[in-house]
Amino acid sequence: MFGLVVGVMPSESTAATGPRAQAAPDDPVLERSADETPEVVEIVVPGTAELDRLVATGVDLDHGVHQEEDGLAVHAVVTPGEVKQLKALGFAVGGTLLAAEDSEAAVAERDATIAAHQQTADALDDEATDPDTSDVKILRADYYTSFGTPVLAVEAQVANGANVTTLTVERDSGPGTAFGSGGTQNISRFVDAGVYMYHTGASSTGLTTRPDRVRITSASGDVAILKVRDWLPTTEGEPDPFKGPGYQQDFIQSYLDPTQLYDRIKQLALTYPELAEIVELPYKTNGYRRLAQAMVGPTANNPTAISQRFGLDSVAWGHEGGNGITVEVVHPAASNALLSIGVSDKAITVSSATDAGSVATSTSAQIVAAINATPAAAALVKAYTYRGDAGAGVVPATAPVALSDGLNAPASISRDPQQVYAIKIGKVRDGSKPGVFYYAQEHAREWVPPLVTIETAERLLRNYATHAGTRDLVDNLEIWILPSVNPDGGHYSFYDFASQRKNMTRYCGVESTGDFGSRNSWGVDVNRNYDLYSAFDGYSGASTTSCTSGTSAGPAELSEPEANNVDWVAAHPNMTFSMNVHSSGNYFMWSPASYKAAGRETAPVPTLEEEGLFWGASSRILTAIKRHRGLSVTPARTGQVVDVLYSAAGNSGDMLWYKYGIYAWDFEVGTTFQPPFENLENPNGASAHAESQEFANGLVEMARVALDHERDDVPPVSTVAVTAAPSAPGKVNVRFETNEPAAVFYTLDGTVPNLGSERYDADGLRNTLGERLKVDAGAEVRWITVDSRGNVERHFVPGKDRNYRTWKAEVGYEEPLASSATSLSLSPATVKVGARGVTAQVEVTATGAGDQPAPSGVVTLRDGDVVVGSGEIDDSGVASIPVGAFPKAGTKVLTAEYGGDAAFAPSVSPGAVLKVVKAASTVTAQVKTATVTPKKRAKLKVVVAAPGAKISGTVLVRVDGRLVASRAVAANGKVTLFLPKLRRGKHTVQVTYLGSANLTRSSTTTRLKVVRR
Repeated sequence: MFGLVVGVMPSESTAATGPRAQAAPDDPVLERSADETPEVVEIVVPGTAELDRLVATGVDLDHGVHQEEDGLAVHAVVTPGEVKQLKALGFAVGGTLLAAEDSEAAVAERDATIAAHQQTADALDDEATDPDTSDVKILRADYYTSFGTPVLAVEAQVANGANVTTLTVERDSGPGTAFGSGGTQNISRFVDAGVYMYHTGASSTGLTTRPDRVRITSASGDVAILKVRDWLPTTEGEPDPFKGPGYQQDFIQSYLDPTQLYDRIKQLALTYPELAEIVELPYKTNGYRRLAQAMVGPTANNPTAISQRFGLDSVAWGHEGGNGITVEVVHPAASNALLSIGVSDKAITVSSATDAGSVATSTSAQIVAAINATPAAAALVKAYTYRGDAGAGVVPATAPVALSDGLNAPASISRDPQQVYAIKIGKVRDGSKPGVFYYAQEHAREWVPPLVTIETAERLLRNYATHAGTRDLVDNLEIWILPSVNPDGGHYSFYDFASQRKNMTRYCGVESTGDFGSRNSWGVDVNRNYDLYSAFDGYSGASTTSCTSGTSAGPAELSEPEANNVDWVAAHPNMTFSMNVHSSGNYFMWSPASYKAAGRETAPVPTLEEEGLFWGASSRILTAIKRHRGLSVTPARTGQVVDVLYSAAGNSGDMLWYKYGIYAWDFEVGTTFQPPFENLENPNGASAHAESQEFANGLVEMARVALDHERDDVPPVSTVAVTAAPSAPGKVNVRFETNEPAAVFYTLDGTVPNLGSERYDADGLRNTLGERLKVDAGAEVRWITVDSRGNVERHFVPGKDRNYRTWKAEVGYEEPLASSATSLSLSPATVKVGARGVTAQVEVTATGAGDQPAPSGVVTLRDGDVVVGSGEIDDSGVASIPVGAFPKAGTKVLTAEYGGDAAFAPSVSPGAVLKVVKAASTVTAQVKTATVTPKKRAKLKVVVAAPGAKISGTVLVRVDGRLVASRAVAANGKVTLFLPKLRRGKHTVQVTYLGSANLTRSSTTTRLKVVRR
């Protein structure tokens, strides 16, 4: 505080910070001894005139001027010597408001606080094993509530973790309490593909208070300690800050099959044609249709029965004539009968051959061949032995067996190839706005996810006219919603086989599992059919060999129209964010979602910056979900798919992320894929209705994340921390932190960092903290920081000299103050002696590359050692300072001194020339008596005037051209003298002021009449 000089602009009743008026150099100016310590005192002056006089002394005033009953009170920063001078000048100086001891106490308090924090940190460091050598590491410790119940989730890694069944976590019971005072909990190992990942667990047992820290001690005695952080820290029952009064929601009344889903979005597009349109995706599905089939013969599962069995597929689709075909095997009573096939309309009769004893002899293989060789029968069906069997068994006689496609959906469900529909929502839908893509029901049996997308579409359109937040989203985003990727499978799940996961396409041949008995196992898992990191590339989690596998990848990448439709939408260049809505498990995940089993080699992991964005956006989205009824998607179920679930080779999320650069997430909604629509017995339990509402909250929040990301034009800010590295002599640990997800590119060899420099990485698995770099002590670290939108810290130009941050790898290093530059201009550049009106324009700028913080503080204007003005710079670094009057003519070279601030070093401007020219003088003369007698001397009064300037010099007096007197001018400009006696008549008296070093010459005349008495 001491030494801060600010200007005061006096007014009648208020004070404002502004330029400070200064005394002329020859006016009384306070002098401060260098060895004196200033204090803050109050001075009360009766009015603005006295305040002007006080300011003119150059006193150091604090910002405020406030009205008191007896005048204007100001706070002055003065030394005891200055107090004496002020009192001598007649100012009433009050008591001390702030002494040096007070500032010292404040600094001491600050130092003590810092020391206490450091002591706590040191104690933590002392208690924990050096992380560079410790065999145990805590990855996360998250405290949250789910449906009001507090939970602590912990994840950790330990050496030889595959052989460590559990780890014990000790909880404290709040800041400053002992470990164990909050209880303990166990976490269990997670091993995937034979590879130890980490230990994880969550518990609410005994959790009565929020822990501040947790501790794990390994079998070797190493200790890891981590501070607990809040996960989804929203208050139970807290109103949703986005929605507000009148927000419309809850548009879902029941489950909807894919046809109803498409009808729903079509109706929305018709209702809101200015905001939405239906997009017919380019790839039609195979359709909700199948050939009619039947198995004829024994049903037992033994070799004899199998050899006697044969199958039939209709030539026509079931709904186009295949259904209703019948096949009957008869054994004629005649001996030595021949095998024959009879066809009447849609009835096929197989008459078996017999032997001499009238015993049937036709095997299943013979019957198959006969049917296929009979044109009338072959026009209706294709026959085959059971799953490639030789068919050597004699087929027993059967009753007529009807072929059926096995499809039970009502006639309103089309059996034709299905047109797949999406709705595109946005005020502008030409691809110029950022795209967001929501899609659901890749897996047929997942009935809740489509409801989430429909609820989201309804909210976006129905709230547009009345809700500003929704209108902002729809006006500035292009939102694609595909409620059912897999409508064929969806219909089959609704009406035929509820557990159907895949589409309906049969790639199984009749020689294996293509018969009617395997109809519920056919199809391709659409979410294993994409073309990045797929099973065809050797990644795990899908089958390329089994057509009945629940994760069948199909015959090739992107073989399925359903997958091609997703790829087609994702290929739009404006697409930036996506959500693949699945069920179930209450997971929230992102890439990588695939790995190779050998060595658990994953698809490329996101960078630290990308992972930070995934986690940060996830926190927002999951918090929005929680606000509906308190559901917390747990930290253990949030993260990269390969870390929290399994490998899903060929999934769509990986394709969107790696192929198109779309930030792609995957919801796993709820705890089961077909919960009851309502759950009145347990409001917190599985419920399609409740889940549609809470996860629609999440999709709306994702749109907000996407729009915020698009609008982000603020550069990131980075900091660097250097700590000791006891395990590495001669090295220190260097760690960067950023205020938002951002990439740090650094160099350690003195080169200029660019976007190709070393990228700062994460500190291991499931961690958004950066690694600890081992750097030579004393080395220079240079870096640039770039966020996910491409904003560069301080608007540096990557790769350009001086366009980077720099730090010394030294514990306790303090960054030098940034350099500043001060410039000064004067207007006007010429002024007369004693005159005011010159304004000094001072500008302080940062001289470093890129954006810099704005300088702040005070600039002082000097004429050599004399202060002629001062003022505080504004937010743009500029101060306009009125310059005081100068008493002497000449050329002045003024400078502006910037005193610096917490970020910037002081600087001085180059000199600015001010010409002080002579002031104009005027002289007046008056004879006391205009008429005198010859014997009387006339009295002459002369006045020389020059406002604002000091008067000195000589006046000459002439009468009728004759010099009669020469007199020095008094300081008040006056001269009085008696003229000599003059002859009778009229006389001219001329008075000439000869001027001075600071005043111009001037003259005047007057008349005098001499008469007889």
